[in-house]
Amino acid sequence: MNATTHLGLINVFIGDIQGGLGPFLGTWLAETGSWSPARVGFVTTLVGIGTLFLSGPFGALVDRLGRPRLLIGAACAAILAGTLLLLPARAFGTVFAAQLLAAAGGTLLLPAVTALTLGIVGKDRFPKQQGRNQAYNHVGILIAAGLISVGTPYLGPAVAFWVLGAMAVLAIVATATTPGHCYSERRAVGWKEDDPDDHPERAGIRSVLSSRKLMVLALALALFNLGNGGMLTLLGQKLVATAADATSWTARYVMVAQLVMIPVALFAGSLADKRGRRKLLLVAFAVLPVRAALSGFIDDPLWLISAEILDGVASGIVGVAVPVVVADLTWGSGRTQTALGTVNAVQGIGGALSAWYGGLAQSFLGWTGAFLALGAPALVALALVIWLDATTEPGRRSRRREARAALQAA
Repeated sequence: MNATTHLGLINVFIGDIQGGLGPFLGTWLAETGSWSPARVGFVTTLVGIGTLFLSGPFGALVDRLGRPRLLIGAACAAILAGTLLLLPARAFGTVFAAQLLAAAGGTLLLPAVTALTLGIVGKDRFPKQQGRNQAYNHVGILIAAGLISVGTPYLGPAVAFWVLGAMAVLAIVATATTPGHCYSERRAVGWKEDDPDDHPERAGIRSVLSSRKLMVLALALALFNLGNGGMLTLLGQKLVATAADATSWTARYVMVAQLVMIPVALFAGSLADKRGRRKLLLVAFAVLPVRAALSGFIDDPLWLISAEILDGVASGIVGVAVPVVVADLTWGSGRTQTALGTVNAVQGIGGALSAWYGGLAQSFLGWTGAFLALGAPALVALALVIWLDATTEPGRRSRRREARAALQAA
């Protein structure tokens, strides 16, 4: 079994565990603990804020340690422990502590898996491999959601905990069996592999993070996540009030979104070089306000599937494009994962506030107004992405220069 196959397996198994219980947390707490949307949103926001302070340092740890397999295993173990601790938890403090542990593991996974991928396939093959990684990732979420949907009538909503626990164990096994000789730390950061005497120094963190385009991208993603992060959680709580089986419907929505994300991720990975990263992000950000409107005005659980199809389009693109753009902007600096972790921290501000923002909006505006309020920040994010230009795509620009030079030489 080659290294890219192991990458696929890792991404299958971590797909469902990266966000912990994710949208099932709100449904679980609403059904078993009678938690209100505002209370669910508050604890989710606190956890998100806690992980913000870990994202940048975790990225720097991945860059400095150069052992992504070890870090992936540790992250999966933390997610496993946090998820199982949530099972008996009802009090606010225990729910917060368990979810924070799981969320910390999920925060570490992204830069660790990105570093492992770059160290195996290199920069040129990274966009297409990232598309495959995300496709496998969504397959894993789809499998887990299917198991939860089938198992809920027999085992109750607690089945989500056992599925996530099994996936975490399998992710650890897949990581441990990945052949170590296929990974090159120098390849992962953009340094010359065939020159052992070359000892470049890592760029200063401040010089990397002062990139204006990197910060504009992070701000746009923060606004996108402010609208997107809590939308499915809020939808699950809406279904508790309007539908007979909110957990099963939430699982079906996750399945639909992930099913759409699989081909979207594959196409985004292939089109990232051909069409450009910015155009992909424009499509993703334009879709979110439409999804918010559908979620707000439609009450029939069956027709709400249309909103989650759009979720699949937006999230499928973002998952592929963002690590590729960050790698473009920081390649060769030795700080790619530090930058990726920092971008995740900034965008995580939006994600952390999303559930609280949506729950608060629901309290004052009702369900329809809450979803429209979640869609509004995406319009500002769309304007910021329009401002970004093709300088975030050095590969395309260099190919154009080479083509012009070849024509002049002819």
